[in-house]
Order: sequence, then structure tokens, then C-alpha cells
Amino acid sequence: MKRLILPILLAASSTAVLADEPVRNRIDFQTDVETVATNDLLTATLSVETNSRNPAALARELTQKINDALKQAQGFKTVKLTSGNQQTWPVYTDKNKLDSWRGRAEVRLESQDFKSAGELISQLQSNLQLNGLNFSVAPATRRELENQLTEQAVQAFRQRADRIRQSWNAKSYKLVQMNIGSANPPSPPPVYAMRAAKMEIAADVPSAEYSSGESRLSIQVSGSIELEP
Repeated sequence: MKRLILPILLAASSTAVLADEPVRNRIDFQTDVETVATNDLLTATLSVETNSRNPAALARELTQKINDALKQAQGFKTVKLTSGNQQTWPVYTDKNKLDSWRGRAEVRLESQDFKSAGELISQLQSNLQLNGLNFSVAPATRRELENQLTEQAVQAFRQRADRIRQSWNAKSYKLVQMNIGSANPPSPPPVYAMRAAKMEIAADVPSAEYSSGESRLSIQVSGSIELEP
């Protein structure tokens, strides 16, 4: 058992020396790159609300209207329409007695074809209410742009590290750590929202033309380098 004491003490002593070794010539800094991207994805939410004294009849009516909307969207191959939340709740009188049932059902629209999306939205508003419309950068576009920005940010970090080395007349530098992240905010709130009664849209009313706007994407690279004289 005594033969094991010395190696253990030596290992502990060596670890202590490494832990106490001072950090010399270490510099922390960050680089940022950004770009402005055109919003290429349109999303919208439409809904229907109605009430009935029969909850089963209410559910059937809501389901039928949503199914009609989904069927109508089949003619628009570049537009994706999916069913969303559907709920019912009781409506009481002033005397707290059950009077009727009210229900609400939603569909969610998504497309990169703004013209077709506008046409479908105009048609759907004959039976559904437009609750919100939003423009953002599509996930595939965002990934591609963020990959490009990451390469640019890493290159900018390396260039700045070398400039720091030159400014301190150091022979070289060693990368200690590096962190890559984005500070891109979530999609903005809907640019159009309404909670009014449904509108009867005439067949000859032109569909809306949308201006999608732009979003700012950025990538940050932060880290530490250690100068070697």
C-alpha cells in the first residue's frame, strides 16, 4: 500500500502547478457580420367562429368549414394550408345558466408564392376571417445565409487576431477558445391583424399585393487568443 502514496502525491502536485499557472497575454474579443435578407415566406392564420345550442352540431359546422377551406386550397399547388386549433366553450346567461355553445377553428397558410397566397386568402375570406399575416425569412434560406455568415465571421475573427498579434509585435498566437452564435430575433409580430366580422368578398375583387420587407441576420464569433512572444 505504501508504494501507491508517492505517485498519487506527485499527480496531485502536478495538477496544482497547472491550475496555478498564470494566464499570460490572453486577449478576449468578438467579431460580428450581418446581412439584410428579403423576407421570402408568407404565413397567415384564418379562422371561423360560430355558435349553436347543440355542441355536436357546432363541431360538425366548424369541421365542415375547415374541410371546405382545405379542399379549396388544393387548387393552389404552391400554397400550404393546414388545419390548426379547434375549440368550443359554453356561453352562459346573466343568471349563470347555460345558453349556447361557441366554437372557433383555425387554418394556417404558408407559401413563398405571394401572388397565389394572396389569391387564396381573398377567396377564403368569404367564409373565414383573416386574423394575422406575417413575412419572414424561410428556414432553408436562413440556414444558407447563416452558413455563409459563419464563414465570414470566422475569417474576420482570424484576421482580427492576426492584427492584434502584429500590434503587439508577437511572433504568433494560439487560439484558446471560440464561440459562434447568432443574435437574430424571432419573426416579427403579424404586420396585419383583424378581429372583425367576416367580409363577403365579391368574385371580381382583386387579391392583395404584398410587400414582404426585409430582415437583418447576424452571426457573432467571440473567443480568446494567447499571444506568444
